[in-house]
Amino acid sequence: MTTDVLSGTVLVTGGARRLGKAIADALRARGWNVIAASRTSPDPAFAVDLAEPDGPTRLFAAACAAAPDLCAVVNNAGLFSHDVELPPDVEARLRAVNVDAPRALTDLLAAHGGGAVVNILDCRVIGRDKRDPPDSDKRDPPVGDTPYLRTKRELLDATRADALRLAGRVRVNAVAPGPVLPPETCHERAGATPLGRHPTPSEVADAVAYLLSAESTTGTVIPVDGGQSLLAKP
Repeated sequence: MTTDVLSGTVLVTGGARRLGKAIADALRARGWNVIAASRTSPDPAFAVDLAEPDGPTRLFAAACAAAPDLCAVVNNAGLFSHDVELPPDVEARLRAVNVDAPRALTDLLAAHGGGAVVNILDCRVIGRDKRDPPDSDKRDPPVGDTPYLRTKRELLDATRADALRLAGRVRVNAVAPGPVLPPETCHERAGATPLGRHPTPSEVADAVAYLLSAESTTGTVIPVDGGQSLLAKP
């Protein structure tokens, strides 16, 4: 299998609801066979907790058993916390789901035969350099050095590292959404956007679909954020 993936079977983690469901629905509409995995999936084969050490391996094995032609993974599943400090066990779980599981699934896809991976980031980890002065008429969205954002920065670095490491077998790209859907566990403000509008789930899904089919693109991050990453301090 080459890394030029235009359609086939794609595994979407966290694909049963919210942004993951929008991505899964959009890919189905484009002709993809979609396996939407979720910790609470009604299908026991795909109801896997990615924080468990063997979670990614069990999920990938179940996906391959259901669709041997599996050729793409969208690493959408993630845990969110706005807290600056977390108990060690909670922070470890956050990292397992947000960093370790995507990297494991990427390596499993490479071993399976290759294809394409799209990681879902957060636009706040790709913002302008903090040395740049902010626009005087724009208000920066809140950032902070939280465990959640640290995991997204790690996944950003992993996207680029894996794209180079696995070149020729797997194309690894990412989409960095802005304030698409508010986290269910907190009520932080969305922040300003230069375009004066917030992105929609369907716009994020469009970017994912493009990267899955972009034959000459790897190691790339597409922000879908109304321009918010131009204001945010990484």
